[in-house]
Amino acid sequence: MAHPLWPLFDLRIRTPRLELRLATDDDVAALVELARGGLHDPDRIPFLFDFCHLDSPEYEQQFIQHHWGTRANWSPQAWSLSLAVAHGGQVIGNQTLLATDFALLGEVASGSWLGHDHRGRGFGKEMRAAVLHFAFEILGAGGAASGARAGNEASLAVSRALGYIDNGTRRTSFGGQVDTEVRLHLSADAWRAVPGRPSVEVTGFDACRHLFGSH
Repeated sequence: MAHPLWPLFDLRIRTPRLELRLATDDDVAALVELARGGLHDPDRIPFLFDFCHLDSPEYEQQFIQHHWGTRANWSPQAWSLSLAVAHGGQVIGNQTLLATDFALLGEVASGSWLGHDHRGRGFGKEMRAAVLHFAFEILGAGGAASGARAGNEASLAVSRALGYIDNGTRRTSFGGQVDTEVRLHLSADAWRAVPGRPSVEVTGFDACRHLFGSH
C-alpha cells in the first residue's frame, strides 16, 4: 500500500480507455489549467453552479480549496470522492461520486465535467459508467441520483443512456435568476439491464472500504 494513512490515494477505477483516481495536488493543478481552457460556451452555462466566472487568482484558489475540502471533510457519513479522469496519461476531466448516510440510505449522486477539447468522444458516458459500476457493484448502492440544468442536453443524454429515468424537476436559483433543475434516478436493477456497459476494473478498495460506510 503506497498511502497507508490515506488509502483513497491507492484507489483506481479503470475502463478500457480511462483511469479514475483521487485527485492529487498535481492532478488538481492539471484540472485548474483544463478548466481555464473552457468548459462551456460563454452564452450558455450548463452547470447548476457556475464555478468559472471568477478572475485569477481567486478562481485558482477556490478551485484548489474545494478539492482540499473534499479530503479534509471526508467521513463515512458524508463523503465526496473527487476523481481525476485520465486518458493516455493526460488528465481530461473530473468525475465526482458523493453520498450522505450511505450505510443507511444506500444512495449516491454524481457530477462531472470534461475539458472542452475532450468532448464528443464518449468519455462522459464512460467515466459515469465507471463510477456507477463502483457504486452498484463494489459499494452495494441501491440507487443513484443525478440532475442537470434544463437545456443541458448533453448531460441528460448521458444519464438516460445509462438507464436513469426522469424524476421530476425543481426550481433553483442561478446567477440571481430562477432556473429549473431536471432530476433523474437510476436503480441498481435498471443499471444492470443497461446494454453495452464498459468493462470496469477496481483496485485498492479493500484498504479504504471503511471510509465509505458501505454495506
